[in-house]
Amino acid sequence: MEGMYDERLTVPRSWWLLPAAVGLTLALILIRVSGPAALVGLVVGVAAGAVAISSYGSARIRVVQGSLVAGPARIPVDALGSAQALSPAEAVAWRGPKADPRAFMLLRSYVPTALRVEVSDPADPTPYLYLSTRSPMKLAEALEEARRGART
Repeated sequence: MEGMYDERLTVPRSWWLLPAAVGLTLALILIRVSGPAALVGLVVGVAAGAVAISSYGSARIRVVQGSLVAGPARIPVDALGSAQALSPAEAVAWRGPKADPRAFMLLRSYVPTALRVEVSDPADPTPYLYLSTRSPMKLAEALEEARRGART
């Protein structure tokens, strides 16, 4: 049952142009100081931008060992209720006007679909989890399978 589901929410390829833009901007600002300063600005800007993009795009969703691991959260599957796959339009609604501020949201705007999972633990004030995912049906199935496995 190990490794039932594993997804990394990577950023779109086009976002990797942003570090180059940051580096060029910093280089243009520092060119007035000196040529070497502009070169340092270019390198530092590209590196800092790449680290930021990589960090933002490193969020993972996994179902392993009877738990849902979503970003920093680790929730036992027996504390979760029903899961609802959200279409792009429903996902927009649940991260906007329908959103509950108490909900746990692993939100990535570049992922159009999501999964909404009820939290059934009465001691937990979190009403539901909103998880951006490219495969909401597969994630829902993995949660259900893990729930069945936890019961046995």
